[in-house]
Amino acid sequence: MIKAGIIGGAGYTAGELIRILINHPQAEIAFVQSESNAGNPVTAVHSDLIGETELIFSADPDVHQADVLFLCMGHGRSKSYVEGLPAGFKGKIIDLSNDFRLKKDADGFVYGLPELQREKIKSADRIANPGCFATAIQLALLPLAAEGKLNEVHIHAITGSTGAGQAPTATTHFSWRNNNMSVYKAFSHQHLGEIGETLKSLQKGFDKPVNFVPVRGDFPRGIMASVYMNSDMQEKEATKLFRNYYEEHPFTHVSEKNPDLKMVVNTNKAVVYVKKFGEKIHIVSMIDNLLKGASGQAVQNMNLIFGLDELTGLQLKPLAF
Repeated sequence: MIKAGIIGGAGYTAGELIRILINHPQAEIAFVQSESNAGNPVTAVHSDLIGETELIFSADPDVHQADVLFLCMGHGRSKSYVEGLPAGFKGKIIDLSNDFRLKKDADGFVYGLPELQREKIKSADRIANPGCFATAIQLALLPLAAEGKLNEVHIHAITGSTGAGQAPTATTHFSWRNNNMSVYKAFSHQHLGEIGETLKSLQKGFDKPVNFVPVRGDFPRGIMASVYMNSDMQEKEATKLFRNYYEEHPFTHVSEKNPDLKMVVNTNKAVVYVKKFGEKIHIVSMIDNLLKGASGQAVQNMNLIFGLDELTGLQLKPLAF
């Protein structure tokens, strides 16, 4: 059994990790850390887990109990936490923040997008889990980049409110977000850095702009990325390229019909759809931002690190309604 510890256990991503891991056939949760909730039942925060776990939050657990640590503390805090780990800690680390995603910050962490570098992940001790937008967008572009087919890229992507985290802000609380939409961080979103590094690693010399306009959606979870560029590829050729690339990746599926979010919400799936309009190729990419965009992908990486089938514990069912 893989013993998993969760650091920063009160947020949305931690809640999803707990939900997955308590049902994972090859893992058990050693502890869930949260200073602000120490001594309280996990279900006092994650009420959807009532009847499924008796775990109690701890303030300062013995990390040596864990074979793998999942860091869910939020951006900017993981680096100092890793630096402060006790000497002799031999466990694996999977970080869900953006602290180690870029090459200049990696410090021994491997970028954890399985569809990009599954073999490197298998032999890694430390994983930088990709961002949610970055996951959806890269899955729309990897096959093209791998064949040197990228051109200037245009991206319009919309995310659910859980992507902003659990702490309420002026743009996440219900009365503002409900029946509302807005653009934010246009052309400057932080995930552009990791997206750019990936594309350039696959298509050497790629120097065209990647234009990304993120949108806040009025729904809780899911990401839809609409991506297009000029291309001389025919639709059948492009679709075949995507099918061949993802043939051995069990969570990414090429759809024959225009997808919708209900195909992926509550699952670790990604669904991509390829269509040609005149000189433009259009790719739609759908994921659940909390699962394939965060906690599900983190467990997928755990499975790879410990030599398990990627699908283990992640055969989650989509929400029908």
